[in-house]
Amino acid sequence: MEEENTALLELNSKAFHIFSDFMTRITQLEELVSLGSKLLCGLQESLELLRRPPVNKKSEVVDAIIKANETMRLKAYLEAGCITANDGVQSIRKLHECKRGLHDHLNKDQAKSLLNELESLIGNIVDVVQAANEIVPDFGKHSRDELVHQATSFEKGELESHDIHKPEVSDYAATMGIVYSMVKQDYTMQEKIISSLSLNSSSGELESYTLMWSLRPFINEDIMHQAWRFIPQL
Repeated sequence: MEEENTALLELNSKAFHIFSDFMTRITQLEELVSLGSKLLCGLQESLELLRRPPVNKKSEVVDAIIKANETMRLKAYLEAGCITANDGVQSIRKLHECKRGLHDHLNKDQAKSLLNELESLIGNIVDVVQAANEIVPDFGKHSRDELVHQATSFEKGELESHDIHKPEVSDYAATMGIVYSMVKQDYTMQEKIISSLSLNSSSGELESYTLMWSLRPFINEDIMHQAWRFIPQL
């Protein structure tokens, strides 16, 4: 019995380190998501500025303002679509930079690489669970597919039922499976948004894309907070 307890403690320690590595990569992924959000907002802002509609001269108020201050400078500004040459150049430059940054996010597979590392760590925690199960039968039968499947049928109370002060191997494993499923769905959404972007994207589409990116509908913040509570605060 003492040997079993010692072995389980060692496995629990190993599971904790795997979980810590997992959450470190989650943090790195969060940073990429934040950067992507800024790039998407920058692209939207630049594109909207470049295609801003001309001043509505049919408005009596606007027409009166123009006639009251009908200078060559104002006339040239209106003819240019209410955008200066410098603003136009800066907007075009920013538009291309943001577009390139978003495609780098997708094509250079920075986020994809982190997802692969997360999946590898899922495999590692499955091995630990299986090792624990050999010591204590039915300790926790978690396969990789079973862990990911838990996320689809997960209810908030399930995670809260675990002892968050003394998590066990199975707690780490289940939480990793749930979190991995969420961030993978979030990444898939980002892929679809970036692939759908074009200079012809409507204002409504761009607004919806930026909203969904920042809202992150597949991420349950309560679950993420619970996961971080498994990491002791220094």
